[in-house]
Amino acid sequence: MDKELLAMLVCPLCKGKLKYNREAQELHCLYDGLAYPIRDGIPVMLPEEARQLDVDEKLPTSPGRMGGA
Repeated sequence: MDKELLAMLVCPLCKGKLKYNREAQELHCLYDGLAYPIRDGIPVMLPEEARQLDVDEKLPTSPGRMGGA
């Protein structure tokens, strides 16, 4: 994904920053809990095309975060 394009894109609902998930080819809005798909290199910024993020996807990943039980 082009870094310049990514810097210009915001969530269409809250106008917040998006986090690029290269593995899933999605743009995540952690505030609204939505993942916007990237299809053929083109971000689909329609709320009705976004999927709801799981709780684990919303949480920040850091070395201090404990996983498992």
